Amino acid sequence: MEGVQARRRGGSGVGDHTGGPGGDDAAADFVRAVYAEHGSALLAFITRMTGDRAQAEDVLQETLVRAWRHSGRLGADGRPLRPWLFTVASRIVIDEHRARRARPAEVGAETLEQLPASNELDRAMESWQVAEAFRALSPEHRAALVETYYLGRSVAEAAATLGIPPGTVKSRVYYGLRALKLALEERGWAT
Repeated sequence: MEGVQARRRGGSGVGDHTGGPGGDDAAADFVRAVYAEHGSALLAFITRMTGDRAQAEDVLQETLVRAWRHSGRLGADGRPLRPWLFTVASRIVIDEHRARRARPAEVGAETLEQLPASNELDRAMESWQVAEAFRALSPEHRAALVETYYLGRSVAEAAATLGIPPGTVKSRVYYGLRALKLALEERGWAT
């Protein structure tokens, strides 16, 4: 670090450079010196932050580009350069993380292949809609429909299981189906 600072104060012309794309050899020399002195520690730090060596190298490169752009101001006041570099690198990592979270995840072809076919989706959606409407029924209507439609029992078997007369089972099934249809229509799922 002292080497970079000494070059900055030593009148190499770097302190007068404004940085940026039209930079001169002094700015390039400054960035080379920064990389030689801080590159390995900075790369290790960024790799620990990201957990990805390739991403860490990209962040290191962007950090050095920013150092090059600000080479005219860096180190001219005698403050250490290392904290500035680590702060810039940290902020780049944070910004990239936020940008990734803000973007919707890309869906690849293999993900699309794993999706169920349209008719399977339709069946799943219909099942969910019926289950939602089914929960809106009274327990008596629900029990009569479960016994007759879902379990496939006859009216007599359902009556024996539920402990009610067969006529009551018929009535509950009839009114339960009407209530189910109405519940589906109220939700906009049936016509």
